Amino acid sequence: MTFTLRIAVEDDLPALRDLMALAIDTLQRGFLSPEQIVASRAVMGLDTQLVADRTYFVVEEDGALAGSGGWSRRATLYGGDHSAGLREPRLLDPAHEAARVRAMYTHPGFARRGVGRMILDACERAAAAEGFAAVELMGTMSGQPLYTACGYRPVEAITDDRGGAPVPLVRMRKELGPAATR
Repeated sequence: MTFTLRIAVEDDLPALRDLMALAIDTLQRGFLSPEQIVASRAVMGLDTQLVADRTYFVVEEDGALAGSGGWSRRATLYGGDHSAGLREPRLLDPAHEAARVRAMYTHPGFARRGVGRMILDACERAAAAEGFAAVELMGTMSGQPLYTACGYRPVEAITDDRGGAPVPLVRMRKELGPAATR
């Protein structure tokens, strides 16, 4: 079986919401307490602006949704449509600011099969093609090993308690080299 990557469309939104809920509830176990998993829903989830901007990808295998993720030229670093206080629609300046990698989710049945790497590569290439020299993301504890393996470095650790329990997150950054534009 081979994975295919494409730009997400509005018709994908219901399946993306289901994927995100499943990934949050399943893949955060072992990294977060049950209370933190519930709280993380307040700061994680679908940002439909990414789909509208055509910067959000889905990966499928034989029509099954294996994962999703995207990048943004907007200032929002993390959070979904419902995440109060996290939305910053301002456009970033590629000459001075890093693009954002956003909303990375893998279906638990496809975890550790290269889906996340495929999406990160597509995001990095797209950001580089628009003139960005670096990308940043806000990583979960479960996502941090992938991001580190892909060349991202921690910038700062934070705790977000908008959902009622403290959820640890790590802002990470990667400088994009010439290979990102290939």
